[in-house]
Amino acid sequence: MKFGILVVEDNQANRELLCDWLEVEGYEVWSAPDLKTSYEILAAHRPDAVLLDINLGAENGLDLVAWMQQKLEIAEIPVLAVTAHALVAEQQRILQAGCRACLSKPINFQGLRNELSHWLQKRVASRTEP
Repeated sequence: MKFGILVVEDNQANRELLCDWLEVEGYEVWSAPDLKTSYEILAAHRPDAVLLDINLGAENGLDLVAWMQQKLEIAEIPVLAVTAHALVAEQQRILQAGCRACLSKPINFQGLRNELSHWLQKRVASRTEP
């Protein structure tokens, strides 16, 4: 089973780095530089997880989390925040907004691998429960 990941990141170099790493790890990857594109991708595809930059230029990535939570069909997709703002208070705000994890930039890829594995296993388990 090949998992799909949506990467929402406005910085092209960071977006390409994440996408390339995910593809090498064996994931199907969609990428979006902004909220509008991420909404379009989510309307067409059902990723198994979302990697979300919180600061998307003038946009707030947490707006995507709030939007997803209102849509029954995608509300359970785990969103992992990827942010340069990793202060404890900021992490708490991000987690309270609905993200399942908060990863600091620059990305620790072993930490990202562990988080994705954890949340994707939970998704598989929830699908197979009676």
